[in-house]
Amino acid sequence: MGLRKSIATPVSKDISFSGNDILYRKERMKHLSIGLEEALAITLGHIRPLGGEEVDLSESTDRVAAADLCARVDSPSIDSSLKDGYAVKSGDVASANTDIPVRLRLNGFLEAGGKTELTLGEGTTIRVLTGARIPRDADAVLSEEFTRQDGSDILAMNCAEPGRNILSRGTDVACHSGIVKKGQALSPGIVGLLAAAGHSRVPVFKNPTVAIIGTGDEIVAPGEALSEGKLYASNILTTHAWCRRYGMKTMMAVVHDDVDTLTKTFTRLSADTDAIVTSGGAWTGDRDFVAQVFEGLGWKQYFHRIRIGPGKAVGFGMLQEKPVFILPGGPSSNLMGFLQIALPGLLTLAGNANPHLPVVNARLGTDLEGRQRDWTNFFFGRLEEGGDLPVFYPLRDSSRLRAIAEADAIAGIPEGRGPLVRGSVVPVQVLK
Repeated sequence: MGLRKSIATPVSKDISFSGNDILYRKERMKHLSIGLEEALAITLGHIRPLGGEEVDLSESTDRVAAADLCARVDSPSIDSSLKDGYAVKSGDVASANTDIPVRLRLNGFLEAGGKTELTLGEGTTIRVLTGARIPRDADAVLSEEFTRQDGSDILAMNCAEPGRNILSRGTDVACHSGIVKKGQALSPGIVGLLAAAGHSRVPVFKNPTVAIIGTGDEIVAPGEALSEGKLYASNILTTHAWCRRYGMKTMMAVVHDDVDTLTKTFTRLSADTDAIVTSGGAWTGDRDFVAQVFEGLGWKQYFHRIRIGPGKAVGFGMLQEKPVFILPGGPSSNLMGFLQIALPGLLTLAGNANPHLPVVNARLGTDLEGRQRDWTNFFFGRLEEGGDLPVFYPLRDSSRLRAIAEADAIAGIPEGRGPLVRGSVVPVQVLK
């Protein structure tokens, strides 16, 4: 959905902020902070998935299963041939070789999808194509490259032990076996497996609609004229792109630092969406009103300072039972706060049982040193091939936006840990 620019229109409200109130809140926020693990636990502990819906299997890719799903049929539904060849009794061809072939009488033909059932007799064989039903009393299929036709007979020139080239009934999917767990994302491969298991419609959790609101007198919506001193609201487009990657709908707006406008916008969008993510106005500046406006609207704040860098000004609360994420305006802080707190919260809202970025082990290509030892320090970087493990190199580009755009991984120094030396093996979050 396109951007909506909010106009500063007076609204009826009983929200007002005195200088003393704002100064008190600033001082209070400076002394209240929590660690990343605690912040994440609080966030996920207060969010419940949205309700479920049933969708056509063809529309279910990347949706999250709202129930455990089991196979309704066996697949394959019969014992079938894995090769073009000849169904045999393994004992009949146990001694067969190229020098002394075994002669078998050809006694029929079966193709994939055929309904004819044939029985194999002593010293006989039946021609079968790939996918064809295995005849009764046959226990192997001899590939045709090990045979030669001699009149109406077949000469077997190799043995075929029991089970050779036979796909047993239910090998791919056994009826009543578990296929998907509740909270599991449905990958393309899983969708195919569900189809083989007899499903045509599946229960999934509803994807949330997310309000993404950029705040600040200095930002303008992309597409509008850019006057001197202004910049485009790129943060909200980055957040939008991440939400869309996971199938979420979005409603975006750019809002000036004005209490009336913020109040009206937050009220309107909270009624039309399942969650709110704000960008900017998150800290203690003279024009940072976001948290105060949410407080005036009656939200329940759970935290508004995390010991992470970048991203310390991240806040989380609930407004009318809907999650609200306050993110700082600096691009690096904004994206890091979104990826570490807001995205896991939104994925939980979408029913995902594992609401985290994928993680792989990587070897550090250089030393990593954080700014504060009592914080979790994060680094955007790139992964390069490195033999047994990929190698992580932090991006130190002077352009914050370019570093974000080029990053395909994030490495971190956990709270309380010192510098990490080159060659260390560390877990990294994968972004692409």
